[in-house]
Amino acid sequence: MSNQRKKDVEFLRKAIEVAARSQEEGAHPFGCILVGSDDDVLLEEGNGFPTDGGPGHAETNLARAAARKYSPEFLSGCTLYTSVEPCCMCSGSAYWAGIGAIVFGTTEHALGEITGDHPENMTMDLPCRTVIASGRRNIDVRGPFEELETEILDTHRKYWS
Repeated sequence: MSNQRKKDVEFLRKAIEVAARSQEEGAHPFGCILVGSDDDVLLEEGNGFPTDGGPGHAETNLARAAARKYSPEFLSGCTLYTSVEPCCMCSGSAYWAGIGAIVFGTTEHALGEITGDHPENMTMDLPCRTVIASGRRNIDVRGPFEELETEILDTHRKYWS
């Protein structure tokens, strides 16, 4: 396993911990972190469905907070780590904030197979790579990570059943 992959798995595990805390606090089990170019965790966000409804996704919450706190130039050297692939809204939020990389544990498509037509998680089968490729700025996208998918998806199976 490459050093980058080891680091990605380590940070994804931290995002999974944030997702677990989000669920413990009564929200959906989604979580993400923002990591700076020096590998410091700068921000973390869980899901905000109880207060924000459908737009309260962890990645959008994080991108908004990051854009308030840091310049796009700084954010271009940062990585957003998230348990589940960002939806089109969240991918767009990371794009507009200027975040330089997105790393996810499992795909939105795999999540959609679990949640189906659940009214609180109407997934869109639109890969974040497609959203990012539609823009004019390059963002490095890495994922999914097979070694974490079972763990992440088992949590969602339990939650959404």
